[in-house]
Amino acid sequence: MRTKRIHAIISGIVQGVCFRASTRDEARRIGGLHGWVRNLPDGTVELEVEGPPEKVDRLIGWCHEGPPYSRVYSVVTDEQTPTEEQGGFEIRY
Repeated sequence: MRTKRIHAIISGIVQGVCFRASTRDEARRIGGLHGWVRNLPDGTVELEVEGPPEKVDRLIGWCHEGPPYSRVYSVVTDEQTPTEEQGGFEIRY
């Protein structure tokens, strides 16, 4: 199975607006994705996601909008080498 892994930094009003929980919920809703999301000290949100390319792209597309109270200014992505790890999608602290 072909997989894609993306590392992303999301900036804007993305902390204190349920961005992490909403990202986790969206990844689980899409299904078949593995990875994590966390807040960074500089006020951005960091994300790594792996799975079928079309599902990864769907989650990254969602990150450009985010949950209702967020204001996303940019999503900077970097494609990584897939690790073929299994597991769910979680919030890291």
